[in-house]
Amino acid sequence: MLNFDEQLFLKLVEQEGLGFRGQIEEIVDGIAKKGYSNIFLIGAGGTIAMMYPYEYILKSSSTIDVHAEIAAEFMVMNNRHFSKDSVCIFTSVSGTTQETVAAAGFCKERGATTIALVAERDTPLTKIVDHCITTGSEKHSFDTFFMLLYMVVFRFMYNNNEFPQYEQFTKEVALLPRAILDAVKTFDPKAEAFAKEHKDTDYHMMVGSGNLWGNTYSYAMCILEEMQWIHAKSIHAAEFFHGTLELVVEDTSVILLKGEDETRPLMDRVERFAEKITKKLTLIDTKDFAMEGISEEFRKHFAVSINWSVLSRISAYLERERNHPLTLRRYYRQMEY
Repeated sequence: MLNFDEQLFLKLVEQEGLGFRGQIEEIVDGIAKKGYSNIFLIGAGGTIAMMYPYEYILKSSSTIDVHAEIAAEFMVMNNRHFSKDSVCIFTSVSGTTQETVAAAGFCKERGATTIALVAERDTPLTKIVDHCITTGSEKHSFDTFFMLLYMVVFRFMYNNNEFPQYEQFTKEVALLPRAILDAVKTFDPKAEAFAKEHKDTDYHMMVGSGNLWGNTYSYAMCILEEMQWIHAKSIHAAEFFHGTLELVVEDTSVILLKGEDETRPLMDRVERFAEKITKKLTLIDTKDFAMEGISEEFRKHFAVSINWSVLSRISAYLERERNHPLTLRRYYRQMEY
């Protein structure tokens, strides 16, 4: 596969990533024993998008009070749910994202418990928080973060007496890296075909829902807009019929990200409409991937990782077909603003 080293992926995500289980359980168990009032999932750009699936999971599967907040907005809004008894969780690849570092400092100064997942060592974020998991590599860091966040939120649920299946769940988490690898191999020819067909497409509608809404939001903004300079809009399936549908015509590129959670019927409705109107409909459905060894009960949760990994294959081929490096920026971290 283009720009994909299987052995490196398994080393970073499977061998090293799964090794953080004990550390995560020790951190979460200690916080649960001490007590807390709620959980704040805080980030900026791709990392707040990464938090949305876990906010959805906690809201739909737990009574734990949870809030996913954009870091810069959190800093100015005077969130009345936040207190010294809150648990605040952050992720960052570089550990230097200005808004995230500021929010972590804000939470720490007010006595809240802070946890971070960071790829790079010895960064401003790693030095601020109470508990830090440092993975040590930017490569495949999102795949690892997604997996570790499953362990974090489901361990909180386990300690809240809401998830007795935790041991079985972690056994299936251990199967996830191989399931991801199988999915990207299966999807790779479709990713290349998409990139060739759409290398000159100047606008995409991306539609998602439930625990795939974060991926939808992130891929449109952080990959298509930021990394490929392609106009794109993320649309929640529940909102699609309240405005956006009027812009769909025969040659509009509509990309549907279908998962397996409770919101799938919302996506089915958009699909039924879109297939009647546009000839440029792309459907990426996690049900098309085997996820060997993973139970029906947990597939809906792991759909987040599977979906993100196959989208990343499209990124690799768009970069080649458009001769536009994913690292190229006009403004982001290139100037003061």
